[in-house]
Amino acid sequence: MAKSEEFITSLPEYAQKYIEVCLNHSKEVATGSGKIVNQKERHIPTIAFFLNIWLPMTMGDTIARKTYYEWLKGDCEHKSNTIKKIDDLFCSLAVDIVANEGKGIFYAKNKLGMTDKVQNDNSHNINILSLDPLDDSKDNITIKDS
Repeated sequence: MAKSEEFITSLPEYAQKYIEVCLNHSKEVATGSGKIVNQKERHIPTIAFFLNIWLPMTMGDTIARKTYYEWLKGDCEHKSNTIKKIDDLFCSLAVDIVANEGKGIFYAKNKLGMTDKVQNDNSHNINILSLDPLDDSKDNITIKDS
């Protein structure tokens, strides 16, 4: 079923509301004294959760992930630009959470294209001894004839 122009135009607003939910999420944590407190814990926004759970529960409407990615790569500039803006917002928040809170390392590697920095230092000093097997003048072994 084709989505209305109004739905497509409203998607960035819906994405912004979802981002606010991700930013304001908190969880209950026990303190050292046993008291339960709410601790702020930002969530990494994901396309799957946004489309499959948040949009239908909150807005009562959604699109399939397949449609989302078809719009992203499609010829319709309005749809493509809308999805690109949403994707950029989600990635920006995800990068900030990963960078500042150390969460979501697998998400960062798989979705955001981040990698572990590997330092290769292949410079080694090797002393090469040049030995002539026929020249025994530098040997420390003394051979006596009997």
